[in-house]
Amino acid sequence: MQHFIVIGNPINHSKSPEIHHAFAASVGLPICYQRQLCPDNFDSFVAVVLAFFAGGGKGANVTLPFKQMAHQLVQSQGEISDDARHAGAVNTLMIKNGKLYGDNTDGRGLVADLQAHGITLANKKVAIIGAGGATRGAILPLLSTGCSLDIYNRTIDKARQLLEQFNHPALSARPLSDLTTARYDLIINATSATTTGQTLTLGNCQASAAYDMMYGKPSEFLAHFQHQGAATFDGFGMLIQQAKLSFELWTGKMLDLDKITLP
Repeated sequence: MQHFIVIGNPINHSKSPEIHHAFAASVGLPICYQRQLCPDNFDSFVAVVLAFFAGGGKGANVTLPFKQMAHQLVQSQGEISDDARHAGAVNTLMIKNGKLYGDNTDGRGLVADLQAHGITLANKKVAIIGAGGATRGAILPLLSTGCSLDIYNRTIDKARQLLEQFNHPALSARPLSDLTTARYDLIINATSATTTGQTLTLGNCQASAAYDMMYGKPSEFLAHFQHQGAATFDGFGMLIQQAKLSFELWTGKMLDLDKITLP
């Protein structure tokens, strides 16, 4: 039996065990996937990760607040994927070629969910709100589809730092105040406003489709675009898709989500 964990603090809310057990059942693979609470410090995180893999663990997911710590660990002791390096965060760990390997499947999961909803991105105008880790992880996967991407943030300097980091001709930075009169094919909320109860000032912003990376709570962001008749989606599908990518990376088993009953 293969063993997996998800490391976080808090962690009791995580749906990852149910999701991955459903994945495994669909391909006839016996697994044990458990939640792992970890004290919120780097030394404790490293101890948990190294002990898990030393004991024969197959793969680990990493959630808040440890994604940056996982990036730091992998950079110092292992190998890191391009997506994880550019994101500055790791959400998937495994042993590859005898070394600790870190990947970030969040951005690819976002793109996969958008495509599953029938949203084509090539040559489309896309906006993303926020300049934190969620945005950083999504930039490369979004740009790889051939869209143009505008980053909106209250602190424009943070958005401009991402421009310097990624240095891509289809990427631009704008102050959040400019969003109120903008029009896009797709707009993505990568801030935590939906979970914290903060309000995003959207004014007369219009979009054909809107996507909130958060899920599980009412979204004023999505409601704004629903009133316009736009297609709207929350981030639960992204959660499933990034988990699918992790599972396939660990096991080599390809999944058909249409044939899986998810929690």
